[in-house]
Amino acid sequence: MYYNRFKDKKLSALAFGAMRLPVDGEGKIDEKQTFDMVDYAIKNGVNYFDTAYPYHGGLSEVVMGKALGRYPRESYYLATKFPGHQISSSYNPKEIFEEQLAKCGVEYFDFYLLHNVYESSIDVYLDEKWGIIDYFLEQKKNGRIRHLGFSTHGGLEVIERFLDYCGENMEFCQIQLNYLDWTLQDAKAKYDLLTSRKIPVWVMEPVRGGRLAKLDEQSEAEMHAIHPDMSIASWALRWLQGLNNVTTVLSGMSNMAQVQDNIRTFEARKPLLKSENVIVKRAIDRMNTSVPCTACKYCCDGCPIGLDIPMLLSFYNDIKFSPSVNTSMRLDNVPKEKLPSACIKCGKCAKVCPQKIEIPTALSELTESLAKMPKWSDISREREETAKKLREQKL
Repeated sequence: MYYNRFKDKKLSALAFGAMRLPVDGEGKIDEKQTFDMVDYAIKNGVNYFDTAYPYHGGLSEVVMGKALGRYPRESYYLATKFPGHQISSSYNPKEIFEEQLAKCGVEYFDFYLLHNVYESSIDVYLDEKWGIIDYFLEQKKNGRIRHLGFSTHGGLEVIERFLDYCGENMEFCQIQLNYLDWTLQDAKAKYDLLTSRKIPVWVMEPVRGGRLAKLDEQSEAEMHAIHPDMSIASWALRWLQGLNNVTTVLSGMSNMAQVQDNIRTFEARKPLLKSENVIVKRAIDRMNTSVPCTACKYCCDGCPIGLDIPMLLSFYNDIKFSPSVNTSMRLDNVPKEKLPSACIKCGKCAKVCPQKIEIPTALSELTESLAKMPKWSDISREREETAKKLREQKL
């Protein structure tokens, strides 16, 4: 395992994510498998473990606390997150934080994140009535948080706004970053922004929820022709090793085989060669069925509804490649009259589009796709209800 320096610490380049732990036939976390995976990870040099309040219905923190509690506290770094992205009157920073410490069985967190700062949650985080940022800065001052940061699935403008408000207090940022989202979700611009602000990057979704672990037949053949013994997922992880401002890469591992494969990839830093990046670029081109929107906004000028068409087309491209609740989450903040369903199909946008995109058709398809996806508000409400039950049970 190789390590990257963060202030006075050496963090393993591979981090153990606890959002996709192995489960049994009833959907409960398989503690034995999880313990075995944690043991193997620690034995092979992983020292950073990441969980969060809502993971596995609130039980990820409990199980990870048990797994890590068998080791000396100073031998690992534990990170968890405050669920401000699903806050309500039943959420209180102090109550949640104390509960998290108890669930994990620790007296402090090495790393603590404000969870998922995005279009709908940023106002909650910045609203003084909740006192979220001030409270956690106080906990850091008291030594109960060693390092404070945030995670985000938000757009570039949201990240800029958040950093302008409290960037001097944020020590690191966790973003969705992989070779596909480098352009598909404009992750490059987010990475560049954080780098320019001298904020180290933590990576989540390095293989996009497993999507980059299995590619089309031709792409896999080209990769195996060069490295027959390397997994397809390892190409995505090695691509990230070429980014100098990446401190650690979180992988949500669900079985021992994934742990072993990832650890092999991070035995030494071996970023992709130029010739290997060419192969990755060809794989991206084969996956890319997106519309070629350049965000010139010519389409917006004549839209009678005033839709932000480039933004909606970016959501269209994301869903077309791989449906994700992240898109539904971000659209929750868009007024009903600005959703793709508001399009009246007048066609003015398509007539002026330099890329000749059939915009009304794309917006219609986006509307249909969104109707089939679970709404983030419903997911958030279910998670909140589960968390409330767990609090009542005093887990």
